[in-house]
Amino acid sequence: MAGADIAFVAASGAAGLALSVSAWAWRFRHRLAAREAAVESGAAYAAETLAERDAALSAFDDIRIGLRSDGGVTAILGAPEGIAAARADLAPGVENVDDAVVLAVAVHTAHPAAVTALVEQGIGCDLRIETDRGAWAIEGRLVSGAAWLRLAPARAAPHQVDTGVGLGLGLLADASPAPTWVVDAEGRLVWANRAWLSEVKAPSLDDARSRSLSFDRGAEAVLAEAGRLGVRQEGFRWTSGGGRRRAWRIVAEPLGGASADAGDLSSPGAVLAFAIDMTEAEETRDTLRRHVEAHDETLNHLADAVAIFGPSKRLAFHNTAFQALFNIDPAWLDERPTHAELLDRLRQRRMLPEVIDYAGWKTRELEFYGAAEAAPDDSWSLPDGRTLRVVRQPHPLGGILLLFSDITDELKLRSRYNAQIQVQTATLDKLNDAVAVFGSDGRLRLHNEAFERFWDILGDRLEAASDFDAIAELLKAVIPDPALWLGLKARVADPDPESRIAVSGEARTTDGRIAAWQTRPLPDGATLVAFSDVTARRELEQALAAKAAALEESQALKREFVGSVSYELRTPLTTIVGYSELLETLGDLPERSRQHAGAIRVAASQLARSIDDVLDMAQIDAGEMELTLGDVRVCDLLSETAEKVRARIEGRGATLTIVCPDRLRPMRADEKRIGQALDHLLENATRAVSDGGEVTLTAETNASEVRIRVQDTGRGIPYHLQAHVFDRFVRRDRGGPGVGLALVKALVELHGGWAEVESEPGKGAAFILHLPLEAVRDAAAPELLLG
Repeated sequence: MAGADIAFVAASGAAGLALSVSAWAWRFRHRLAAREAAVESGAAYAAETLAERDAALSAFDDIRIGLRSDGGVTAILGAPEGIAAARADLAPGVENVDDAVVLAVAVHTAHPAAVTALVEQGIGCDLRIETDRGAWAIEGRLVSGAAWLRLAPARAAPHQVDTGVGLGLGLLADASPAPTWVVDAEGRLVWANRAWLSEVKAPSLDDARSRSLSFDRGAEAVLAEAGRLGVRQEGFRWTSGGGRRRAWRIVAEPLGGASADAGDLSSPGAVLAFAIDMTEAEETRDTLRRHVEAHDETLNHLADAVAIFGPSKRLAFHNTAFQALFNIDPAWLDERPTHAELLDRLRQRRMLPEVIDYAGWKTRELEFYGAAEAAPDDSWSLPDGRTLRVVRQPHPLGGILLLFSDITDELKLRSRYNAQIQVQTATLDKLNDAVAVFGSDGRLRLHNEAFERFWDILGDRLEAASDFDAIAELLKAVIPDPALWLGLKARVADPDPESRIAVSGEARTTDGRIAAWQTRPLPDGATLVAFSDVTARRELEQALAAKAAALEESQALKREFVGSVSYELRTPLTTIVGYSELLETLGDLPERSRQHAGAIRVAASQLARSIDDVLDMAQIDAGEMELTLGDVRVCDLLSETAEKVRARIEGRGATLTIVCPDRLRPMRADEKRIGQALDHLLENATRAVSDGGEVTLTAETNASEVRIRVQDTGRGIPYHLQAHVFDRFVRRDRGGPGVGLALVKALVELHGGWAEVESEPGKGAAFILHLPLEAVRDAAAPELLLG
């Protein structure tokens, strides 16, 4: 075929195709216009029909209630007066519950089997409920897969319920509080009630159609799925509007068909939808969830172990203390074992009481699920020595709650407390003092046997009169002193802390005894009152006071005698010393007589010195010696003291050595008294040293004291005498009247220092004086200041 022919054929074919398409398009537009007109006519007819049926429903006093397959309520239709009358007859006294729920529950309660058969199997029913005000006729029918109940007074004539879809559309009246609407297979709005229009803010159905409004995109998806599958679909959606969020349960029920043109139901894909407001339920559920979480968190902070088992006897909750108490694997607890499995696991781990019949014990444990109230507290004695207190009580949501407390330490403390009370009681019974303990309420809590003996009252009478006032009346027969008992009552019963301070006193009994009493507030608010017979003690104190006065008088007489005797002795001794010195100076006196005169002088001088020592001791004992403090150069004092005895020491063939460091710090002391102590020590060393011996006088200092050491190489001091070397008026092998070393010790202690002796028999002795650098008046030895 030539190219021109091919082009002609192609052009002819294209023209023919264009004409065919144009004809098809004209016919399609014509049919579309006709269908749109039919849809508009059908919508108008449906609206008119719905209005007529709505008026028909409101014209009578019967009520219609829609039921879900799970027993819930979808809608309630009827005049408000009829609903109020039905509620007053069928559910009097029930408040704060939705009308539909109240009436549905009343019908189900009266005829549970019939309502269950209607909802689950679609079996219709004709029922009757008798009330105090009259009878109600109940009819149950299944319409388009939904169960409906019709309630009417028995006086009304029964009506046959049409099972067609037309009646179903009539039931979806504007009076329904739940948003309800119908969409076609294309998802376009066919019909909606006033609740739906209110939610989408549309004044009319036509306006909602013109603006293509929808309840919610997610809800429309549920409707589309129901139309596509031809099976009822449900969904859950949250919407926002009016300043709050609302929860909706979307129920989409396929109707089999719907046409916007004429309202017929022959076309497939039409869907009827209900939006049930679940906001309050969801908010309640959320609040309950938060309360449960807070409750669980609180239980996790408890020291006691808590376990909650649900109605199925499975572990629903346990706190951390429960896992720690029984040391169970947390992963195994998270698997929610049954109560029986938990008991078996604890028995395997030897954490249950050891019983002979475990099966019977276990059965009794599981019987608590049927208890209506909390069981009495129980205790478990575990093989590991612990004791648990077990509390079982029904849980408000079903099941039981178990509470475990480890009371091992509590029992030990209780045992110790009881033992201490027994020890306290036994101890009080062994006391000679009469002791009674009164509580803050003024009642007698405790008393010992001595209390009964002291007041000569039997214990039965005390127990019968346990109140303080009654007991005081009994005791007034022994001590009739109203002021005493009034004061004791104030200490016992007054809650003011200042009134409960410890007080004491004495009173005289009717039989002449002296009774000492005292009160002591106890930590628990009680008050201890003790009485004791101090008659013998007071008599002894009076005798001791008389003897102390006599002793003081004798001491004064002794000091006066010593002073008097010493004065009387000093005058003749001074005369003896003077004449003996005079005799020694006479040139014509024979040598032997001169020696006798010298011996008389030495003996008289020693006697005068001993008298001075005795007087100084008496003055120190009487506390009458005062120190004349000044700065003392220790090295100069040692040199001056040593020169007094150097000739005598060297005359015995011995040497005297002074060791005193340069620039030794001066000390604050009485130079005369320190020199007097050194004179006695050097005299003592002079008598002890022999030919070839040595006497050493040493001084050293530290931050707080000066130590002066007088050491000789004499015969030493026996060990058994060293402890008494500083005692007064003790005869010693080293000579002397026994006052010198005691005076040394007293003079050093008067400065606040102390003296010691070091000696090894046969190797000499060392006397060490510890003197403070800064002596003060009225100083005392350190060992005397420990108290």
